[in-house]
Amino acid sequence: MTTEEKLQHFLDTCMEDARTRSNRMLDEYMNALEETFKQHQADAKRRSAMQIEQETEKIEREINKKLAVEQIDIRRALGQKQEELKDKLFVELRDQLANFLETPEYLKLLEHQIANAVEFAADDPITIYLDPVDEDKQKRLSLHYGHAQIKISEFSFGGGTRAVIPTRHILIDNSFQTRLEEARENFHFDLSLEEGDSADE
Repeated sequence: MTTEEKLQHFLDTCMEDARTRSNRMLDEYMNALEETFKQHQADAKRRSAMQIEQETEKIEREINKKLAVEQIDIRRALGQKQEELKDKLFVELRDQLANFLETPEYLKLLEHQIANAVEFAADDPITIYLDPVDEDKQKRLSLHYGHAQIKISEFSFGGGTRAVIPTRHILIDNSFQTRLEEARENFHFDLSLEEGDSADE
């Protein structure tokens, strides 16, 4: 298993563990909301049964309107809770990545990324940018990859590398910041609540 694959496995394991815990918390939160929603339905039906027959249709329309509004509010609250949990998940993931930066495996990952970029560039000039936090690794990496110009980026990108091949207008972005942004954008909680489930119960 390559270092890249180990990192991917590491990320997948962290994401799966965090997703499992987040989904459990979401399930508990959804159950509480569903119970409140059911109680509201029961109360609304009891109130409607006490009204005179002529007002029944009007009352049911009002109840349905209120239930729809409450359902929208519940879904909005659930969406906000998901965002809060996603924020916590990715803060935890960033902390774990920060710890990974201190390991020998991280240096191997940088070497692997640089080697791949240099191989891809072939004879074209290439500049490899390291994150400012990796300034202590610049000299060692420069000795191994003399063909590549290895610089420290002016801006932090969370670790990993970015490579530029000017003659081909190519950017090879293997930064942790980009990986995290892509992971966050593509991350979704797996919820079993379908449209209309609550109203049918």
